[in-house]
Amino acid sequence: MTHLEKLLAHIHHNHVYIQTHDFPDADAIGSAFGIQYLLKLYNIDSTICYRGKIDRSYLSKMLVALDIELYNIKNIDDITSEDSIILVDSQKGNSNLLNFTCTNVFCIDHHPTFLASDYIYSDIRADIGACSSIIASYFFESGIPIPCNVATAILYGIKVDTANLTRHVSDLDLDMFYQMFKLADIALTKSFDTSTLQFNDLTAYAHAINSIQVYDDISFTNTGINCPEALIANISDFMLSLSEVSLSIVYSLRNDGIKLSLRSDNAKYDVGQIINYALKGIGNGGGHSTMAGGFVECNHDNGKSTRMFIAQIEERIFKAIDELCKK
Repeated sequence: MTHLEKLLAHIHHNHVYIQTHDFPDADAIGSAFGIQYLLKLYNIDSTICYRGKIDRSYLSKMLVALDIELYNIKNIDDITSEDSIILVDSQKGNSNLLNFTCTNVFCIDHHPTFLASDYIYSDIRADIGACSSIIASYFFESGIPIPCNVATAILYGIKVDTANLTRHVSDLDLDMFYQMFKLADIALTKSFDTSTLQFNDLTAYAHAINSIQVYDDISFTNTGINCPEALIANISDFMLSLSEVSLSIVYSLRNDGIKLSLRSDNAKYDVGQIINYALKGIGNGGGHSTMAGGFVECNHDNGKSTRMFIAQIEERIFKAIDELCKK
């Protein structure tokens, strides 16, 4: 059986929800759109949903251009425990995913698993650079033609999540990128790239540059308050581009806690393991060896206590680095 046949064999509803992580990026959107199209071919309707917000202008442009509909979970009030939900580009227990009480949960993802969970069906391949590549393979395994808008969404998802095929790239990513490239609207994907930076982003970059601290080859940076999740990741990549930095750690204070993003270009630093180890007991974290994220809940009523808490997180990260590098 193909992966798609295995998935379909476990779906017993004529409607399912496709849930991305809270702040969906191009890969999550491309993956969700691809699986939505496949389900529709088998007379299964679906609703793509998320909890946070679409916080980058190029993503909004992508949704409009490709006719992709996403719904915020706060505007969906009819989900019940009996509904089926397919998680894409995320897993149960992640800090950036609202966990429903639904019993029929499916998962298609490309991140390492740090918290074991039961799924009706799962296809989790941590060696793949983009979840969109996995979805693309469903089309080819099943011999299903891919329309231009779906191919464009999937191609852009692979492009963004692998940093233009330079990060955590597998043979499947390369193969699916090549196949999608022949079917997608390349001019359209280029137009998305022209909208990746907004004027307000400069404030976060300035805050990060002014606050950066470098310890050996490890940088620690603050992007300011309520920095969009995608921008935190972009700044983490930016800091990693410094010749002196092999491990970039970037954080932003949120209303309900502290969001972290980590990037590494040195094999000795597995940032997915590092952040999971460091936040154990106080928050959640995980990801790939080269890119990862985490979240710690806390309030910011007292500036001094917040600074102390950030210092404790920093200390825990360095302890995790020390412990894991010894192994």
